[in-house]
Amino acid sequence: MEEINNLMHGFSVALTLPNIVYMLVGITLGVLIGVLPGLGGANGIAILLPLTFTMNPTSAIIMLSCIYWGALFGGAITSILFNIPGEPWSVATTFDGYPMAQQGKAAQALTAAFTSSFVGALFAVVLITFLAPLLAKFALKFGPAEFFAVQLLTFCSFVGMSKEPPAKVIAAMMLGFALAAVGMDTVTGQLRMTYGVTDLLKGFDFLIAVIGLFGIGEILLTMEEGLAFKGKSARINARVVLQTWRELPRYWLTFLRSTAIGCWMGITPGGATPASFMSYGVAQRMSKDPQSFGKGQIEGVLAPETAAHAAGTSALLPMLTLGIPGSPTAAVLLGGLLIWGLQPGPMLFIEQKDFVWGLIASMYLGNIVGLLVVLTTVPFWAAILRSPFSVIAPVIVVICAIGAYTVHSSMFDVVMMMVFGVVGYLFKKLKYPLAPLVLALVLGDMAEASFRQSMLLSQGSLSIFWSNWLVGGIAGLAVLMLLSPVLGTARRLLKERENAA
Repeated sequence: MEEINNLMHGFSVALTLPNIVYMLVGITLGVLIGVLPGLGGANGIAILLPLTFTMNPTSAIIMLSCIYWGALFGGAITSILFNIPGEPWSVATTFDGYPMAQQGKAAQALTAAFTSSFVGALFAVVLITFLAPLLAKFALKFGPAEFFAVQLLTFCSFVGMSKEPPAKVIAAMMLGFALAAVGMDTVTGQLRMTYGVTDLLKGFDFLIAVIGLFGIGEILLTMEEGLAFKGKSARINARVVLQTWRELPRYWLTFLRSTAIGCWMGITPGGATPASFMSYGVAQRMSKDPQSFGKGQIEGVLAPETAAHAAGTSALLPMLTLGIPGSPTAAVLLGGLLIWGLQPGPMLFIEQKDFVWGLIASMYLGNIVGLLVVLTTVPFWAAILRSPFSVIAPVIVVICAIGAYTVHSSMFDVVMMMVFGVVGYLFKKLKYPLAPLVLALVLGDMAEASFRQSMLLSQGSLSIFWSNWLVGGIAGLAVLMLLSPVLGTARRLLKERENAA
């Protein structure tokens, strides 16, 4: 009952005229970001984050989170109409969405995608509403050792659950830790790795890195590939929407299964992209007609979109309650909270109730608004994509440069943005993941501070990390996640040996 009362209070915070306007602006910008290849949820928020520095934190987080919801919705438009994933998590949607568009069923595919996205997000927000306060109360028992164990679990989970080779994930993460260490040591006041460059005294701002890695890096790669937009036009009307909605309840089990997969992958640092692929694969295996997948099966659109939205939304749960982001976009939002002077974690629910519950209430409202916006504006977004990419790309680069410059009003940041853009391009070409680098860059300082505080409390003894059941359990789980690729390889080799024998 307390959660319901707090949620009602959150609606009173979110349903003010300025916040409603920010919500609409955020959804519209988010759909545009999701539609345009080369941008993305994390990068779009990173570019626009500097514009929120003078805003009220509640209004700022509402607008930024609505950009995220809009980007999640918008990625499906290009996937279905043009066979171009606007977002990484929309790749699985192309498998059946584009064939449906080629068969003249683009409107049905888009309606199914938007509706399933709404359903997945709604379930995840309900989970956040009732689980976040409990998790926050439990997290009040955490000290420096427990926080470091949770951060260690996050890093190890990225290594253990990533589809990329563990060596590449660790290499990307190590680079992120090195970049996070540049600047002034907050404990001793000593300078680290500045090499006499005064602009490096403040270290590498995660915002500059994210804009370069995601935005400029993706633009460079897209320019190299010579992207051209070709696809089907689509017009959604009320009759098509109602017909599709009448058909969707038949797939209630797919909705439940995909939501469960998405929420799990969001709370753990799996992310929306693995969740969408996993959900698609499970739906195909559990289907009565698996051969129809990849040929225009509507269930092949429902499963990845539901899971992607559930994962993208539930990733905010560990970020709010523990200060541990479950996705790159959540990591960018975490950086925004720190810039606004808010410390994510259990005390946030006690000290900033208006902020937390206003954000949770805006998640309900933002997804409803997002569903209505995308259903009514699909032809407009499709028309934008008919603009030459040679026009769109420079506009995106200029927006990135403005976003980077406004962080510290420094041209050095713009130069570093371009450097990070080249790094992002090389990472993508070499198939190195960017998410672990961003995670380490954001959490590196916090993990270091927690570790050093733990060492001070234990007088240098590592035994503090198994001094009680809580920290020992989390640290043990972290080690298990880290070793899971090794255990998986050993199990596979053992099975191959048995088969050979």
